[in-house]
Amino acid sequence: MDPEQFFTASGVIIVAGKGGVGKTAVASALTTAASAAGLRTVLIELEGKSGIASMFGVEPLRFDEQVLIEAGDGQGGVTARTITPDEALVNYLREHGLSRISNRLVASGAVELVSTAVPGIRDILVLGEVKRLERAGEYDLVVVDAPAAGHAISFLRSAAGLVDAVSVGPINSQAREVLALLGDPRRCRVLLVTAPEETPVNELIETAYSLEDEVGLTLGPVVVNGLLEELPGLEVDPVTAAADAGARLLEGEAEVLAASSDFRRARRALQDAQLDRLAMELPLPQLHLPFMFTTDLDAHDVHHLSEVLWERVEALPTVGSSA
Repeated sequence: MDPEQFFTASGVIIVAGKGGVGKTAVASALTTAASAAGLRTVLIELEGKSGIASMFGVEPLRFDEQVLIEAGDGQGGVTARTITPDEALVNYLREHGLSRISNRLVASGAVELVSTAVPGIRDILVLGEVKRLERAGEYDLVVVDAPAAGHAISFLRSAAGLVDAVSVGPINSQAREVLALLGDPRRCRVLLVTAPEETPVNELIETAYSLEDEVGLTLGPVVVNGLLEELPGLEVDPVTAAADAGARLLEGEAEVLAASSDFRRARRALQDAQLDRLAMELPLPQLHLPFMFTTDLDAHDVHHLSEVLWERVEALPTVGSSA
């Protein structure tokens, strides 16, 4: 598949997954790859809780845009921002000619009061801001680093709940507009992220069916992050391998190398079993990303992941193809 076709299949991509599976890294790699395709992209951080700023080596994100990748030289550019309910409310009121009272409402704790009385209103304020960005046409792609999987379902279900709970008024209108965004595959889809382990895979499968059945969202390919690549020669005895290479092992090294090989092959076997189970229980294409041997990803690591992601997207069959 042409990567540009993949990235522009919808104006909004929501990246969701269980905490700890690398969801933020995938969202960052996705925007980096989209920029390489020449697309103007914005990466949305919710509640200021992800690690986007540290990955790109910039100041903590704020409501105003911050440049992560400059446009030019074939790059569409990436900006990033954080969206909180308070800031989304202020922006909504300003756009509707109520800027004089917007800051007072936030300062008085009105958002907390209303969110207690009307469950889901905080999520609708945030999703409403995402919808505004998508409609404005300033960006070719809006990528949202969504809450962890459990909260993601309630987050994305909030619009339907508010339509039922609030029958008239601006809240109802906003909820209906958000529902229209979420339910239109030309405007929005979800990329679910998992790790090749039993619990994350279980949670992803459950989340996928919940989002399809309860929210009506369109799912894109599943991103399986943190895969160990196959290393040839692990089955060879270390002593034999050393002799063939004309090398000499120190005392105890053969045992350590053998144990390491056994561990790697065992992890690969578990990983492959989860990939097979995921394919059987959730018939969606899979995009595989490698395990990164670091606890703190930086811009170089994100760039590497974006290049791998680009290759995996290119390997996907073109829409309408029988391949």
